[in-house]
Amino acid sequence: MRANIKDVAKEAGVSITTVSRVINNNYPVKKETREKIEEVIKRLSYKPNEVARSLILKKSSVIEVIVPGITNLFFPTIVEAIEGVLKKNGYSIFLSNTAGDSTFEKKLINEALSKQVDGIIIMDPSLENMENGYFASVSANIPFVIVNGAPYDNNCNYVSYNEETGTKEALTYLYELGHRNIVLLRGTNSYSYDIKEALYLSFMKEKNITVKILKVGGGNSIEVVEKATKAAQKLLNSDKEITAFFACNDLMAHGVLNAASRLNKKIPDDLSLISCDNTILASISKPKFTSIDMDMANVGDVASRELLNIIRDEIVDKKNVLLETKLLIRESCKDINGGKNGEI
Repeated sequence: MRANIKDVAKEAGVSITTVSRVINNNYPVKKETREKIEEVIKRLSYKPNEVARSLILKKSSVIEVIVPGITNLFFPTIVEAIEGVLKKNGYSIFLSNTAGDSTFEKKLINEALSKQVDGIIIMDPSLENMENGYFASVSANIPFVIVNGAPYDNNCNYVSYNEETGTKEALTYLYELGHRNIVLLRGTNSYSYDIKEALYLSFMKEKNITVKILKVGGGNSIEVVEKATKAAQKLLNSDKEITAFFACNDLMAHGVLNAASRLNKKIPDDLSLISCDNTILASISKPKFTSIDMDMANVGDVASRELLNIIRDEIVDKKNVLLETKLLIRESCKDINGGKNGEI
């Protein structure tokens, strides 16, 4: 049977309060008494109840990390970087997946608050909970960092990747290769997708090019690959003018790759393709995707360090950290005026 604090106190011949003081190190205890208690703890293999301990100290050493999906490698890569930094600083993480559901997202945060976690990092959250002021209220009560394509307001701390630079660079690259029939492939219910769409619309209007937007449900689950495949295949069958796709993540880009294969089209010979995020999927696909690199490891590193600074009261005012992105040229684009593989 597992030893409890009463067993330790009885064996050491001290009160439960004294054992608690040694465990929590919150009150002075005589050296010889402390050593005796520590010896008993070791001998009985006693492990404190961390939930009860956190209630006493009001500190759990746990950070809640919330993502909209775990099959989109963009998020696990950032989580891995976050965990690496936090672990070195004495924290563990609890990972939750909203599946893009704003109501469930709110439920997860409320549960995290009830568990008295020391902080929360949420990635690409729902627009609904940003618009209704919920995140602002959370940020006022607990160290809270939002990882997103752009800051929504000044009432939360953000670590943002520069959507504007990467998206404009990608669209300009396709334009310079001669493409005038470019489809934006996006998921639903994401502020990040909304930002990319707004930038796409602005670019197409500036160049006086017809807008072609293809929306598929979700965006961050493995199911989106097949959804994107079917949607892109249907569109390519009905619109023979299309020469390029700009996909909002690597999963959707793989859907385009599959659709092209089913229609006996080759990328980049018959269809150019640019993806976003530059997960490992972009570099192991055939052909390798030209992709907007978000430097995911750096995003996670910065987000975790910003949260630690808030916890330590080193950040008082709300802050937005903007990280740069870049377009990595690989094999999935072609100059339709005669060049190949993106060589202009």
